[in-house]
Amino acid sequence: MPLGLHGGSRPLPRVIVAAVIVTHGRVLACERSAPPEVAGRWEFPGGKVEPGESDEQALARECAEELGVRVQVGDRVGPDVPLAHGRAVLRVFAVTLLDGDVPRNLEHTDMRWLSVDELDSVPWLPADKPIVAELPALLTADSPA
Repeated sequence: MPLGLHGGSRPLPRVIVAAVIVTHGRVLACERSAPPEVAGRWEFPGGKVEPGESDEQALARECAEELGVRVQVGDRVGPDVPLAHGRAVLRVFAVTLLDGDVPRNLEHTDMRWLSVDELDSVPWLPADKPIVAELPALLTADSPA
């Protein structure tokens, strides 16, 4: 019997978290290598929140796995972005690299640090585009004087 009938509840959407890492007025963008339908598109690093994890714990774990860095998770960037016809939601956070950590490309095809003028130079995944629209203010605020 489908959930939602006879007193059942609709399952909560799966939460995907992503990191906006800004350093010296540039944001880190990562090129997907898989699955084939999104390979070659660009995203912010991150992944699924596992059972028992907070959004912040999941994002710290994903940054360690994908980039080999330790991070401090900060404020949300933009609104929740619905994914998979409402079965998932993307939540993006500003993160700060800790202790001089430098991201390494452990899982993506490529990585680039993009300035505000370069944000449109890569083909972003559709889910990331609303977040890209929020970046000019963040990048300008972080630019070296």
